Amino acid sequence: MILTQCAVCATELGLTLGKKCGRCSTRYCGPECQVQHWKDGGHDTLCKKIKRAGGAEQYNANKKYAAAVTVAAEACAEHTKGQTCYICTQALHWKTKEGLVRNCACHGTAGFAHVSCLAEQAKIWCDEAEADNLDPKVKQARFNRWHTCSLCEQSYLGVVRCALGWACWKTYAGRPEADQTGLVDNFRVIAMGVLGSGLSEAQYHEDALPVKEAELAYGRRHGLPERLLLPVQSNLATTYAKLGRREEALRMRQDVYSRHVEHYGEEHGDTLAVALCYATSLFESSRFEEARSLSRKTMLLARRVLGENDDRTLRMRWNYARTLYENPGATIDDVREAVTTLEETERTARRVLGGAHPSATVIGNSLRESRVALLACEMPDDLTARLRGL
Repeated sequence: MILTQCAVCATELGLTLGKKCGRCSTRYCGPECQVQHWKDGGHDTLCKKIKRAGGAEQYNANKKYAAAVTVAAEACAEHTKGQTCYICTQALHWKTKEGLVRNCACHGTAGFAHVSCLAEQAKIWCDEAEADNLDPKVKQARFNRWHTCSLCEQSYLGVVRCALGWACWKTYAGRPEADQTGLVDNFRVIAMGVLGSGLSEAQYHEDALPVKEAELAYGRRHGLPERLLLPVQSNLATTYAKLGRREEALRMRQDVYSRHVEHYGEEHGDTLAVALCYATSLFESSRFEEARSLSRKTMLLARRVLGENDDRTLRMRWNYARTLYENPGATIDDVREAVTTLEETERTARRVLGGAHPSATVIGNSLRESRVALLACEMPDDLTARLRGL
């Protein structure tokens, strides 16, 4: 994680509390822990090594990156046998000896690569954009290569996305928060977001929480405009929800959605994305009618604005169907509509994203559940009761 805790006792320090080692910037809650770490924790032998690596934050990022690359390559090993990297054309990376990964929407022999090669490619694109002072939208498009495949244009998934998140943070962690004029280093704060999203994608929600909280605190401390902080808050709300903090998630998502509507209007792609999150929170809080109303409205907008094949549209249709068949007060017509919606959505998801994509998987699972629910609705009450008793 981004270092926000005492290295000895794990006391939460946020971004500003406590003290740091004068040489390597390892963080402590106070002098007692610092002395203990030096005497008994092995810091006396590590301090110079950490400093040479660029300080505690950089040292931590380097270690986490190396571990994440190993995990990603091992997870993809079965599917990458006999393949080569489309960037360096080798099976094993010439320097790191790491294996290949591919966890996007590429098919056939396309898309196999080393995390190191993907990271180097993304860094080159971003360095060029920064050196040439390109338009902010172009810079953002370049930065998306830290988490999006350049071939299929779909986001990387799971532990591959996590490894790229650590690669991104490792690349920019050592940069100062602001230059001599006080201008914020946007690459550094965006890198925090890439890391937080990568950790969440790999289901490391406990690790993602301090990263996302640090990202929000960083932005507020430097007075970033609200349009840049809204997606940070939305991502943080998602982590709250994953950790069971549903009321906090619901309040934050409601606020984020309202502000998106105010700034961008209901039909903007970002507004539709946060609407999906807000509707999900309503659903998880058993506010089924509100969730259904919002889901239906935004689903129809997404189909018109984003198109039938967009992943956001597919997930909105899936979420709408859930508000129908999982509602305890659902009618048989509601459940039938849910089944029809999910059948159409699953076909599209499999065609566009592939059957192994997480969106296609969750939609397929819901389709099976909705068919069971419909079968139960169509059965006579006495037969349904007997089946439930088995």
